[in-house]
Amino acid sequence: MSETARVAIVTGGARGIGAATARRLAGDGHSVAVVDLDEADARQTADRITAEGGTAIGLGADVAEADRVTAAVAEVAERLGPPVILVNNAGVIRDNLLFKMTENDWDTVLGVHLRGSFLMSRAVQAHMTSERWGRIVCLSSSSAQGKRGQANYSAAKAGLQGFTKTLAIELGKFGVTANAVAPGFIETDMTRQTAARVGMDFEEFKKAAAESIPVRRTGRPADVAATISFLTSEEAGFVSGQVIYVAGGPLD
Repeated sequence: MSETARVAIVTGGARGIGAATARRLAGDGHSVAVVDLDEADARQTADRITAEGGTAIGLGADVAEADRVTAAVAEVAERLGPPVILVNNAGVIRDNLLFKMTENDWDTVLGVHLRGSFLMSRAVQAHMTSERWGRIVCLSSSSAQGKRGQANYSAAKAGLQGFTKTLAIELGKFGVTANAVAPGFIETDMTRQTAARVGMDFEEFKKAAAESIPVRRTGRPADVAATISFLTSEEAGFVSGQVIYVAGGPLD
């Protein structure tokens, strides 16, 4: 199959890193399925890609629900062709200190990040192994190393690193690579929510964060999308089981 004929699925693709990634992969020549909880939002991003000359569809699905995942992947295969690129980007935050964190806060975050990535990867790998080619990228985070108020999120993002490395081991013989991208501070709705949680103006929040980043700026969704673009390319076929931090410098 040609490089430009591949089909990609980006979960959580309606906004932020997901939308930037969907647009970048479409620009790389791939047909893109934008999957998000709200189908109208997913279609809006897909329509933007189409308006820019790309090929995209928008689908609504809760990635933590097995039946919805199965149906979404089947629809992508029917409408666009076998999906052989998967970006597990869907995510939520329910930040709180441990003694205030509810069971629902914990279950929701691990459900979307870990269960969602598992369900999507399990559904899509059948197409990848059949085609003898595939690329899986899971979105981890610098929070995987631990962050105050994010016991659930940190656990989920650390878990995704182990999950990704296991996929690389199991699927490598089928021509499938699996890697994780771990962003640092990226300007998204999630970081806006974090600023609000700690009671800071977002611009001041970004300025304070940039002072501790070696490149002296905060990240943008396009920074992460560029890394994912490489990891999903033909040229990245010998890169697998890796965690790449897109954080503007080394982490402590």
